Amino acid sequence: MLNQAEQDRLWGHLQAHGRSAFDLSYPRLRFLGEKCRAGTRVLNIGAGTGYLETLLIHRGVDAFSLDPSQETVDRLREELNMGPRAQRGYSQSIPFDDRFFDKVIMTEVLEHLPADVMNATLDEVRRVLRPGGEFTGTVPYREDLAANDVICPHCEFQFHRWGHAQRFDVASLRDALERHGLRVERLYSRAFPDFRRRGAAPFLKAAFRYLLGRLGEPLVGPNLYFTARRPLVDPR
Repeated sequence: MLNQAEQDRLWGHLQAHGRSAFDLSYPRLRFLGEKCRAGTRVLNIGAGTGYLETLLIHRGVDAFSLDPSQETVDRLREELNMGPRAQRGYSQSIPFDDRFFDKVIMTEVLEHLPADVMNATLDEVRRVLRPGGEFTGTVPYREDLAANDVICPHCEFQFHRWGHAQRFDVASLRDALERHGLRVERLYSRAFPDFRRRGAAPFLKAAFRYLLGRLGEPLVGPNLYFTARRPLVDPR
């Protein structure tokens, strides 16, 4: 398993020099972005290329971003004029005030976190959400972690090619969210095909991929999509 410094180096490299690796994520990011209303205050944890932040800003959303890469944060501040709304930091210590956000998004992030960091992260997400605020995102569904292990040819260190540390199914993700005081509203497997391509054949391929995703078919690399909410009345 990669430690925090190694995770930072891996994702810093991908965000700066391997941005094409994020291309397949754009339909998923559009899906999440379209569910954010203008005027709401939304935090995206894990900026990637900044595509989601761009979508949110164009929709009139008050977009904030948190990422461990200073280079990524600097790029968001320069290209999207985000200023202090883009911050360098980690999900287990979110540098924003209590009850500050209407929504927090973490898409393909939780699987990178060791159990202790994930638990601290979910507490932090709950802290920065306003009562009634929404936590949403995705994780890989029932991933075979060992199948994605690679080995460094120089030092022979074995690690997951994307730095994943967690495997989720419906039960385990539901349990994690509910243990941290978040009320689950939606939680199911799905794929995010691109329905914007013109023509009957691309549409049918996208529809078939979506159907296989809802069935949890490993062939299409399905995600678990979730939405959970901080209760209006805090039982804690």
